[in-house]
Amino acid sequence: MLNFSNFLAEDKGGKNLHLEHIEDEILNFGIDGARGSINFVRSLRDMLAGANRSSVNMTVKWDGAPAIFAGIDPEDGRFFVAKKSVFNIEPKLYKSVAEIDADGLSGALNSKFKIALAEFSKLGITGVLQGDLMFTDDVSKETIDGKSYHTFQPNTIVYAVDVNSDLGKKIAAAKIGVVWHTTYTGKTLQDMKASFGANISKMNNPASVWMDDATYKDVSGSATMTATETEKVTSSLSAAGTTFRKINSPLLTKFLSMQNAFTGNLAGASLKTYNNSKVRQGQKVSNPTAHAKGYLPWVESVFDKQIDKLKTPKNKEALEVKKKETIRELKKHTSNLANITAFQGHIVDAKMGIVSKLNTVKSIGTFIKTSNGFKAVNPEGYVAIDRVSGGAVKLVDRMEFSFNNFTAIKAWDK
Repeated sequence: MLNFSNFLAEDKGGKNLHLEHIEDEILNFGIDGARGSINFVRSLRDMLAGANRSSVNMTVKWDGAPAIFAGIDPEDGRFFVAKKSVFNIEPKLYKSVAEIDADGLSGALNSKFKIALAEFSKLGITGVLQGDLMFTDDVSKETIDGKSYHTFQPNTIVYAVDVNSDLGKKIAAAKIGVVWHTTYTGKTLQDMKASFGANISKMNNPASVWMDDATYKDVSGSATMTATETEKVTSSLSAAGTTFRKINSPLLTKFLSMQNAFTGNLAGASLKTYNNSKVRQGQKVSNPTAHAKGYLPWVESVFDKQIDKLKTPKNKEALEVKKKETIRELKKHTSNLANITAFQGHIVDAKMGIVSKLNTVKSIGTFIKTSNGFKAVNPEGYVAIDRVSGGAVKLVDRMEFSFNNFTAIKAWDK
């Protein structure tokens, strides 16, 4: 299997701040990324089909907020909690209530970090962990379809747990809830590297803290794919392989070089941004050729918006020239781009066969809050991790989750 050690999208020197969708690996790493995505989905299929040869682990993406870090500062041995600024050149660490107040945190954030500081210090964390904060003092009791649930909504998704279940009783007793998903190691905060997963089995387990790791758990034993389900994923992978062989590698390399040049005010001209605009509109790409041709006017529109903002004729003319040169070059890639788009579509189809099966097993109910009440939805998604290299990609039903992001009533903004 292709080594995915380079496929972990890194920021700030190996910190886990961003994950890529598996279908976008061709746009991140070219031919190697395309081949890797096929191999990754194949391993996922094998895992769910019960094959022992699979080299992939699975974790669940929780829609928590804010992201929180907790552990021991290796430089002074003191416990801290922190936001993502933990890895800044001058890190912001909260080792006392006074430091939380001094940083200007107010309202709910102020309260949540104070509770986290007090409660997570009881866990006996020896390194540094990253997790999604799920709740503090904002757990509610709701009736959904005539049944009573403890609910919490850290961001878009509302999580619901039967008040009479063992898990419901634990959540009712807890002052804070968190899902740990990443471990950091290193002699200093600046040197730390991320590894997906968190071993919480040896940590203290006070009643005031509900915590879990993000490992995918088949609590029902029903997540094994049937022969029909396996064949459907295999068919999509076969189509992806056939399309992969049609992609012109040198042209793809040139195209990605152009993509990397779309920076600053022109970042919106990237193919990823164009693709994401379709996702936000809930439009699945069914015609790769039309999609590829539609990319050219998209790029033109981004250039035109920037040209309109310029004040001097000289600058306007220079950017107009650049626009024409860019469009002229992109026209050479339309046919290859159609194949790239078709390839991504096949990977999405295979991915959704995996995600649909994973969605059949969940221990906590997931809903969104609408103006008409609660609507049942699937979890945010999953993270697939290569056991050998530690690299990871995310598996998300982008159509559903993006739609939920735009239509759900959110509790608060990240």
